[in-house]
Amino acid sequence: MAARISKADFDEKVLKSKLPVIVDFYSDSCVACKKLAPVLGDIEDDYEDKLHVYKVNTNFDGELADEYEVTANPTLLFIKDAEVLDRKVGAQKPADLKAWVEALL
Repeated sequence: MAARISKADFDEKVLKSKLPVIVDFYSDSCVACKKLAPVLGDIEDDYEDKLHVYKVNTNFDGELADEYEVTANPTLLFIKDAEVLDRKVGAQKPADLKAWVEALL
């Protein structure tokens, strides 16, 4: 499962990462977020040498969500070299999410 990070370690874990990163902005009460968690876990396992996956709880890190213009949960950001290359908002089908990752790697 993706590790939860906060504003305190976001720069180190995400912006300074040598590998691309998917950041999952979620909330505990979000049903779509709960369904997405195992899918992201599978992606993390399948691409463990090619990317990192982290989670940011918008209930506790709203400032970080605001900084990245996250307006809905779940929001996925694909970040490489400290730059947001793409984003997905809302529920995602596993096959679509995998194709998205493949296209961005």
